[in-house]
Amino acid sequence: MATRRAFLLGIFGAIAAPGLAWAHKRRKPFVLDPVFQPQLVEFPGQFKPGAIVVDPAARFLYLVEDLGAARRYGVGVGKAGLAFKGRAVVGRKVKWPSWRPTDNMIRRNPSKYARYAGGMKGGSRNPLGSRALYLYRAGRDTFYRIHGTTEPWTIGRAVSNGCIRMLNEHVKELYERVPIGAEVIVL
Repeated sequence: MATRRAFLLGIFGAIAAPGLAWAHKRRKPFVLDPVFQPQLVEFPGQFKPGAIVVDPAARFLYLVEDLGAARRYGVGVGKAGLAFKGRAVVGRKVKWPSWRPTDNMIRRNPSKYARYAGGMKGGSRNPLGSRALYLYRAGRDTFYRIHGTTEPWTIGRAVSNGCIRMLNEHVKELYERVPIGAEVIVL
């Protein structure tokens, strides 16, 4: 019975307990630090409602709700020198996206990424997780994403190849609330 419960918790942990996610590599439940749980916070009124503002230094993504308020999510961000900065728009949204490492990722770390040069179908083990919002500038894909993750313990850290990672249940919520064309500002 205990083994079955652990198995079900691993599969359905995010549904059964908010903030609890299954860590594939660690094979044990991961509990998110409460500071990174979604919450309504005061936010300076310089951004329009509906805008996404990412503060990589603080490891937070804000969805501006109203002047003076935003929904805040904890995120994992790009390592130094790999992170996206500036303005973009959500140019595309995909449920269970496929993934292919960029050519630069393959060059930087061929032992880790070359085997995925042909791409990987969407699914529970795909690094982009359950949802992806594709960032565009001037009508062109920047190759940066706001996406889910299979590594929930990376939330609150600078570990990615530049993208903005969220827990799968959090990115699902954001995905439903943000339209294509929404402005994204990465500080």
